Amino acid sequence: MAITRTIFWRRLDTDGLERLLVTEDDHGIFVKGTILTTENGGCRLDHDWRLDSNWATLRAAVSREGADGQKTLRLDRAGASWTVNGQTRPDLDGASDVDLSLTPFCNTLALRRLMGTGGDRIMLDIAYIDGATLSVARSRQAYDRINNRCFRYRDLGLAMGFEALIDVDDRGFVTRYEGLFERRG
Repeated sequence: MAITRTIFWRRLDTDGLERLLVTEDDHGIFVKGTILTTENGGCRLDHDWRLDSNWATLRAAVSREGADGQKTLRLDRAGASWTVNGQTRPDLDGASDVDLSLTPFCNTLALRRLMGTGGDRIMLDIAYIDGATLSVARSRQAYDRINNRCFRYRDLGLAMGFEALIDVDDRGFVTRYEGLFERRG
């Protein structure tokens, strides 16, 4: 039996809204999101994910439509390796997951890992997708547990020095991302 959740987030730093559908069934976890934002001249960004039962990304597809036209991107996991638009990317080998800017959804992937371990800290190498350009680069992130519903995010890579507190619900979905997002439904 499939279970579907609908989540809305509002941007706090600019005008923007996201609608996310998360469906869990016997075949895995499927996520579809649509973001509308005025950031970087404004755009609509659609993202579509296939996750395994442990919430690890198997495939992420992104399309962006903005003033600079339309772009698409697809990442696929093959064991510890990744392909981007069908091309092998050795620089991403071993990256534990994908992080798409413009959405707090990707924090759920890392936070569910940390919540499942009972530990106080997790550091991850990730395949980071810049939502403005749809470029992909390896980066590093850390999450520190403040309590069971609050975590500190620290960027140790592309945006080194950036930190924010993230509050989550019992499923690991962001309810508030300091200065950037808040859940609306």
